[in-house]
Amino acid sequence: MSKQNWTALIDDLVAGRWTNPLTGDRIKVPYDSIVIEDSLDGREAELVASLKLGHRLAVVGDEATYDAMGARICNALRSLGPVEAIVLDHPHADMAEVRSLTEKLRGYDAVVAVGSGTVNDLCKYVTGLDGRRYSVFATAPSMNGYTSSTASLTLDSGLKVSLPSHTPAGFFVDLKVSAAAPSYLAASGFADCLARSVAQNDWWMSHRLLGTAYFQEPYTIQAADEVELNKRAGNLPKGDIGALGYLYRVLTLCGLGISFTGVSHHGSMGEHQISHYIDCFAGARHPGSLHGQQVGIASLSMARLQQQMLASDRPPSVDATRIDVAGMARRFGEEVASQCRAEFEQKAFDREGAAVFNRKLAETWPDLKRELAAFTIPVDEIKRLLSAAGGATTAAELGVPVDFYREAIVHCREMRNRFSFLDIAADAGTLETFAQGEL
Repeated sequence: MSKQNWTALIDDLVAGRWTNPLTGDRIKVPYDSIVIEDSLDGREAELVASLKLGHRLAVVGDEATYDAMGARICNALRSLGPVEAIVLDHPHADMAEVRSLTEKLRGYDAVVAVGSGTVNDLCKYVTGLDGRRYSVFATAPSMNGYTSSTASLTLDSGLKVSLPSHTPAGFFVDLKVSAAAPSYLAASGFADCLARSVAQNDWWMSHRLLGTAYFQEPYTIQAADEVELNKRAGNLPKGDIGALGYLYRVLTLCGLGISFTGVSHHGSMGEHQISHYIDCFAGARHPGSLHGQQVGIASLSMARLQQQMLASDRPPSVDATRIDVAGMARRFGEEVASQCRAEFEQKAFDREGAAVFNRKLAETWPDLKRELAAFTIPVDEIKRLLSAAGGATTAAELGVPVDFYREAIVHCREMRNRFSFLDIAADAGTLETFAQGEL
């Protein structure tokens, strides 16, 4: 793919020219501009000016992203009017940082974020609170949230959640800047992409057995690029522009998928719950690993769990869900436990519900196995791809204590109402045994 075509299909979605093959409807996503080029050097002011964000702009980054690209953007944007750089000191994507950034951004017409997950989520959420528009320049392909309409933030209680927000008016990628970023950042973003297989299995299973909503469109728009990206996984640690271009395409299209669904289920199910548990409750045991790195090892665990369960000709049989109120309070703290219990109870089975589910599972099992096979990347292939991209493949390799990682597998399902194979295994009494084999 030549550099001028990195936004093929994406341009059609932004312009409202793309026709949904499933419905025949024309689709337009809520963005003014998405630009991915080998280099954007010299185009920064032109790109921001096209958005008509306002007169007084704040450029927000952290120390690393300001050095990587922020200073260059500030200098370029001064041709448009007053610009001030706001350089955050080791920011965290939490509500305390939201309150701090809200004060720092008072009086500015709009915001230009420079950075990846934390910087983007903070700017997205703060501007979403009052309707100010913002744009973002990527500095690394470390996650798929650039183009999503949600922000991943930690509440004051310590619970990490995805909060509704808004989308950037413009999303801009200079591939040469990302090529110079540490290679583990691309490995993190690639792991977020690899989660597609296990997340789709969880989501389709929940749809077939419980009737939860399911949308195919997010997978349709990224399917061809996922194949091309996986072919180039081994080139990501080399900073290869072609590999990075495909990585950004898949990350971007995954984020755009929320425009079809309004939720992040297509790329975030059981594997993300494991990662969220690590972020919320590891405390001093947290090794400083990135969300995507954790999603990578969790995707392998989910793939093994799904593969083991689906290998049987006979479906599992669940019992009524046991809600360990005291245990949740001990693990999460009283406030978070109360919040999580409200989510957990939405998917918990009573005896009658378990019996109904077992009947449905028995009726559906042969068809479900066949349907999920079409979505699945085998465990060995996920491991090979993740390793080729430079990602960790075990909790021990990543630095997450193995006993805590096993705890995350067993108890992360208590945090959210999304129904996954973790829930089936737990209610069937097999999840703890499975977790003991994970390293």
